[in-house]
Amino acid sequence: MQQQILTHQQIQHKIERIAYQIYEANVSEKEIVVAGIQGGGLLFAKKIMSVLKKITEAEIILCTVLMDKKDPLTSGVSTSLAEEAYANKSIVLVDDVLNSGTTLIYGVHHFLKTPLKQLKTAVLVNRNHKKYPVKADYKGISLSTSLQEHVNVLFEPKKNRVYLD
Repeated sequence: MQQQILTHQQIQHKIERIAYQIYEANVSEKEIVVAGIQGGGLLFAKKIMSVLKKITEAEIILCTVLMDKKDPLTSGVSTSLAEEAYANKSIVLVDDVLNSGTTLIYGVHHFLKTPLKQLKTAVLVNRNHKKYPVKADYKGISLSTSLQEHVNVLFEPKKNRVYLD
């Protein structure tokens, strides 16, 4: 049975709030790199990016983070931008759901191989089942769920929603 957690309107509000928090933390930056983890994270990153472009003069640069979410250690992590493109810049690593922290920790590890101005993380849903010491700096909602429950995030035109299975 599906239980709706967030409606389209609520998700829009969370996206705007997170974008403003990112802007406030980067108010003096000329460039902000928004790095979305392929899949739901990239879709969420694009939505944050569209709000940021409306509220700041800074150049907002999209970076796609590629990894096999089931086995990031073996598959490795790569990005759509060369290292030089994000070196010494402010980066926000974005994913849709923070579950165990595996995806975020491998994404963070990838970026930390390069000198950065700052690295923050943003998620729409924080599930609090972490097995790694990673936290979301910006989060839409925190949920206490059982390990058997599954959070689904759907990004569809005018019909975004989050529900629990």
